[in-house]
Amino acid sequence: MAVTVGKLIERLKGPLQLEQLGGSDGHAREIENPDVSSPGLALAGYVGRFTAERVQILGETEITYLSTLSESERRRILTQFFAFPIPCVIITKGLDAVSPLVELAVAARVAVLRSPMKTAEVYRRLKPVMEELFAPSSTLHGSLADVFGVGLLFTGASGIGKSECVLDLVERGHRLVADDLVICFRRGNDLLIGRGHELQRHFMEIRGVGLIDVRSIFGIRAVRQQKRIEVVVQLEEWSEHAPVERTGLEPIVTTILGVELPKITVYLNPGKNITVISEVIAMNHLLRYYGENPAEAFNQRLIGRMRDARDAKQYLVQDDE
Repeated sequence: MAVTVGKLIERLKGPLQLEQLGGSDGHAREIENPDVSSPGLALAGYVGRFTAERVQILGETEITYLSTLSESERRRILTQFFAFPIPCVIITKGLDAVSPLVELAVAARVAVLRSPMKTAEVYRRLKPVMEELFAPSSTLHGSLADVFGVGLLFTGASGIGKSECVLDLVERGHRLVADDLVICFRRGNDLLIGRGHELQRHFMEIRGVGLIDVRSIFGIRAVRQQKRIEVVVQLEEWSEHAPVERTGLEPIVTTILGVELPKITVYLNPGKNITVISEVIAMNHLLRYYGENPAEAFNQRLIGRMRDARDAKQYLVQDDE
C-alpha cells in the first residue's frame, strides 16, 4: 500500500500540531523514501546530490538563509526547488514562510506544512512514524496476548479455542493485545510488532456468547495497544499419531515477514489446562532469554551421569588385583 502525504498528515497532525499553508492540495502525492532530510545545498543552487524524494524539513537555518536573498534570486531558487518531485515540506518552529514559497508550492501541488515544534523534536517524532509506515506488514489470523511481558501469538484453526484461551489469561491478570485479527509489522531486521485493527480494538468474539468488550469488563489494566511478538503458540487437535515434542532439545521455528520465531505446538485434549501451559511457555522463554535452557541443562546432566557410570564400570573391569 502506497504511503501518501495525506496518510502522513493523518498520523502526525496531532503529535506535530501540523497546519497546512496555502490550501489543501498535495495529499495524494506518494512518499517513496522513509528518510527525512533538509534540502541543504539545494537552496544554494547545487542540486547534484539533492534527495528530492524525501520529506523536506525547513528549519530556522533554511528560512533565515532564504530571507537574506533578493526576491528574484529567492524565486529562482525556489522555482528550481519545487521543480523536483518533492513529497511535502515541513516548516518548523512556527516560522513564517518567506515569499514566494507557498505560492510556488501551491503551483507545484506540494503541501507545505508548519509545526510550532523545534526542528530536532520534529525529526524525533517524524522518523519512527516514517519507519512504521514503510515497514513490511501482514495480517495474521490469531490472538495476541502479553503474558508475563512475553508476546504470545496463538494460532490454529477457526473455533479451536484461541479466544477462550486468551480470555482465561486475561482473567488471570495478563493482557489482551488483539483477538482474531492481528496486524503485524516488522521494525528493523528482527523485531515484529502486533496490534489490533483500529475498529476492533479490544473486542473479542466468544462463541455462544458473542462480542465482549474486554477493557470494559476487566479494566484498562487488561489490555494494551501493541506488543512485540516473541513466541508462536499453535493450537492443534489431539491425535494419537501427532508428532509431539517431548524434550524441547530441537526447537521448531516459524518465519513471519522474514523474522524467525520459536513455534510451540500444543495439542488439545480433555482436561488439559492450556492457560497454565501458556504461562509456562512464557516463563520458559524468559529463562532462555536470560541464558538458561532447562532441556539442554537436563541433557548435559544426563550425559554427565552416563559418563560417570561408564568410567566407574571401566575402572572396576580393569581392577584385577
